[in-house]
Amino acid sequence: MTTDQTTPQVVKTEEQWRAELTPAEYAVLRKAGTERPYTGEYTDNHRTGIYSCRACGAELFRSNEKFDSHCGWPSFFSPLAGSAIVERVDNSYGMHRVEVLCANCHSHLGHVFEGEGYATPTDLRYCINSISLRFTDAETESATG
Repeated sequence: MTTDQTTPQVVKTEEQWRAELTPAEYAVLRKAGTERPYTGEYTDNHRTGIYSCRACGAELFRSNEKFDSHCGWPSFFSPLAGSAIVERVDNSYGMHRVEVLCANCHSHLGHVFEGEGYATPTDLRYCINSISLRFTDAETESATG
């Protein structure tokens, strides 16, 4: 994890992002929107594989770091690598939170929450929008690789 002092490797204009992403993807990834809880395609995904950024393809989380936090969004206790994400303070909507962004393209992924009670090795819950992610199944990957 790094703080938002980095420069993204993938830099595009808003027009380019708008052309490459669906309106729903753009609203979350580029405008920090949030999908409704319990509606995302990966909330209940229990397959083995890698979760990547839907905007740029950078690998972000492994399935063995995913856990069921009952919050309505896919939850992870750790990113794939310390440099896969950046975090920044988010005081929007009268709340104090920590926003999680893809380090490669600075697309919005979700938020991270700290606290006891998550029954994870880190006591962290990376609460990530499914629409921000693309899942690659390990069985499919090994069959084609």
